[in-house]
Amino acid sequence: MNHDLQIGTLRTLATIVDLGGFGRAAEALHLTQPAVSQQIRRLESFLKQPVFATTGRNMRLSPAGAELLGYARKMLRLNDEAVARFTPPRDGIRITFGISDQFSDALPEILRGLKRVDPDSQVTIRTGLSESLTEQITAGSLDLALLINPWPDPAYRIEEIGHLKMAWFGRPAVGSDAPLPLVLFTEPCTLRGRTLAAFEENGVKWKRGYEGSELIGLRAAIQAGLGVACLVANADELWGLPTAIRPTLPPPPGPVPTGLAISSRVPEEYARAALKSIREALHAYPLAVPQHS
Repeated sequence: MNHDLQIGTLRTLATIVDLGGFGRAAEALHLTQPAVSQQIRRLESFLKQPVFATTGRNMRLSPAGAELLGYARKMLRLNDEAVARFTPPRDGIRITFGISDQFSDALPEILRGLKRVDPDSQVTIRTGLSESLTEQITAGSLDLALLINPWPDPAYRIEEIGHLKMAWFGRPAVGSDAPLPLVLFTEPCTLRGRTLAAFEENGVKWKRGYEGSELIGLRAAIQAGLGVACLVANADELWGLPTAIRPTLPPPPGPVPTGLAISSRVPEEYARAALKSIREALHAYPLAVPQHS
């Protein structure tokens, strides 16, 4: 017997993870919260186990839910590329927007801002590590990408947003002389490299406590006491993560450049308005903003 996964249900799962809650996902998808919950129950019926280990402020995917999310993102990407290729929009502009997942809490405000820029626009969101999003905008499958530590490429131009302050989070229960377990993004990841460099340059012993490609997994690992991670400096306010207090910790990496990569396919008027809207939406993040902003 064949079991077909519904794209809409998979999009709901990804949106819950990207926006950090059922209510936010319902708002972004124009659904009621009971409808969102019902779609997750359908996925649980398919998995024969829970999708989320915990919900609410400390939302965490179950192991099966995390694995399903990986497949969901691949299927959504193929679906959206096919739709964009064969069904041009009747009105307004169609934009595929990538955002580094450390900025995911700003997504509702960013989406509202983009809707104000062009009420008839159709916006598709992809989240992930900046390195993956950079590959996608270089390949032409993204129109805009909000990136941490962007690098130049002929396929797009970069508008500076600011420099993002970073800090250490996590309180693993290990002895003072034991190597400190680290919670790391998988490679390739610039922030991973900066984290390891900070430890190596200061002679602090470390070991791998957890590795993952999704921010939700790193947050869960920190809350579970698996190690210390370098994340955006107000991650305690955003996600309730414990700040690290070990005296042997090296100074965190310096502020990381952040920018909006804009494909040449995006009309200039829309690009300027979108940039302004995105800058305004990031007001809750610890960004040192360039003077011209």
